[in-house]
Amino acid sequence: MTSSPGLWSRNFALFFTARTVAKLGDMMLPVALAAGLIAQGGGAGAVGGALASFTGCFAAFVIFGGVIADRFDTRRLMIGADLVRVVTQAVTAWLFYAGQAELWQLCAFGAVNGVSAAMFQPGVASTVPRIADDVQGANGAVRTAESAMAIFGPAVAGTLVGITSPGGVFAVHAGTYLVSAVCLLLLRLPAQRHGGERGGGTFRADLAEGWQEFRARTWMWGVILIWMLLMLMAWGPAVPLVATLMIGEHGESAYGLVNSALGAGMALGGLLAMRFRPRYPLRVGAVVLFGYCLQPLTVGAGMPVPVVMVGFVIAGAGMAFWGVMWATSVQTQVPGAVLNRIHAYEVAGSIVMMPVGQALAGPAAGVFGTNEVLLAGAVASVVGPATLLAVPAIRRLPRVGGTRRNPVPVPVQRGVVSSAEGEQRG
Repeated sequence: MTSSPGLWSRNFALFFTARTVAKLGDMMLPVALAAGLIAQGGGAGAVGGALASFTGCFAAFVIFGGVIADRFDTRRLMIGADLVRVVTQAVTAWLFYAGQAELWQLCAFGAVNGVSAAMFQPGVASTVPRIADDVQGANGAVRTAESAMAIFGPAVAGTLVGITSPGGVFAVHAGTYLVSAVCLLLLRLPAQRHGGERGGGTFRADLAEGWQEFRARTWMWGVILIWMLLMLMAWGPAVPLVATLMIGEHGESAYGLVNSALGAGMALGGLLAMRFRPRYPLRVGAVVLFGYCLQPLTVGAGMPVPVVMVGFVIAGAGMAFWGVMWATSVQTQVPGAVLNRIHAYEVAGSIVMMPVGQALAGPAAGVFGTNEVLLAGAVASVVGPATLLAVPAIRRLPRVGGTRRNPVPVPVQRGVVSSAEGEQRG
């Protein structure tokens, strides 16, 4: 693997460690949550509801998190969000150890964690260009490491659940957020220009400005609209339904294996994204994203576990490669002064339908059947990338260096598109 000589600075190493360790805990959580709820007699509806409590609050508050991040110190905001989650996960661990964990409690803590993540996430997008000259290389490195953790996370979670209880996983998860907070505390970032310093605009005015900037980029809102379909039909239902089906038919160890296979594929996709820099990143990313359909397809079709694992490797590679192409496009095409807010809008739009898909997964499976809902998700996973390729603004968006920091702001007025869109439309 090759990387930019200037990539591994002290700041990037700390940020890399924070994201990697936190991802390890995040990838352990679904196994613990599913195992704990299923052991209590819950099914796909309970698992989906617990997941939706987090995702719903995250989607509802991330836009406000973007405005706050543009007005205040993003590093302190991220540290505070991590510390809140240390407390919630530690308390959840105690509840499982004490045998007192109930669904409403898990949903309540999931909601708090969702709000905390909403305050944390906008700062991720603006931090990468501040600590790395090679933005695509940084995104690829972080995505590869996070994917490696996705391999180990489910396996470690399954082991901890077997040795202790789901509470053991939540205790470790609390520890990962503590490590992340310490690493972020040690960062030494260059001065950041905040929204409040640009003229003391009100919170509402900053929110409106972020929306105007977001709306002016056809390639961005076009992707988000398509993503809403994928979240509703495929990605949202996949998590609770795959967990329920795999654990119910093959056991917790098999579920851990297929999740590890997904992580292996994501690591492969991240490595490819570090080395391959296409002229039209979203076009190539959409082509690779077709591979994701194998995740719901192999499980929904009832294929053997080894075949499902192969499908998950390909699906993971497609997800990770697209993710790096998308993140790099956002971070290099958007002016640094509004990046937190625009990132918040695109994240909110990307996942707003995910909790709906998660919450409806159980009822839909009850009406149509679990396998049938997953197969419908596979169809949607083919329609989504095909639609991405059909939109000229997305297909023709050119690569901007990949090493660009804080792009020169482009004045945005109602009815006026950015220069990047003008070039790709022409």
